[in-house]
Amino acid sequence: MDSIDYYNKYAAKEFEETVNQDMSKIMKEFTDLLDESDTILDLGCGSGRDSLTFYDLGYDVTPLDASEEMCKLAEIHTGLEVLKMTFEEMDFDNVFDGIWACASLLHAPKKELSDILTKIARALNDRGILYMSYKLGDFEGFRGKRYFTDFTADSITELLRDNGRFEIVKIWETEDIRTGHSDVKWLNVLVRKQ
Repeated sequence: MDSIDYYNKYAAKEFEETVNQDMSKIMKEFTDLLDESDTILDLGCGSGRDSLTFYDLGYDVTPLDASEEMCKLAEIHTGLEVLKMTFEEMDFDNVFDGIWACASLLHAPKKELSDILTKIARALNDRGILYMSYKLGDFEGFRGKRYFTDFTADSITELLRDNGRFEIVKIWETEDIRTGHSDVKWLNVLVRKQ
């Protein structure tokens, strides 16, 4: 079972666990760097929680997820069409002002991330903004039935420097907002296409 299979199988559970989490503080860090009605790709939109928030704030949102079952639930939740696509299938040229990858790129193996970041850079307009989040640490591999790649500020800085397509705006740590996950810390990363 890979991560996409996991989300297909446990879509309802994942939806229930994530749909009501309040991401407004972190989202504000991202939207402060955007203009009103900018285009946003919600990359790995899951439940559609953040897509709906961005839409309600007046942004032009495109939700995208690789899990067919999550896409169905996100469409019901948001009323928006959700693109069913993997990171590898993504093929956009200068379309988005911002890309929001909240707890989604963390399922990609580290060795694939530079190519994915290159696709993301191509999808962004000039000086476009990318937000991504990872569990804080240096683990890579399966946790249960899903694959995870964790990062520290140093290791994500190194990856971004080697990729060469982004300048770092801000990297910061936050606590996990889910109940029962107080031991988990998150690394939040805001970068601008250069």
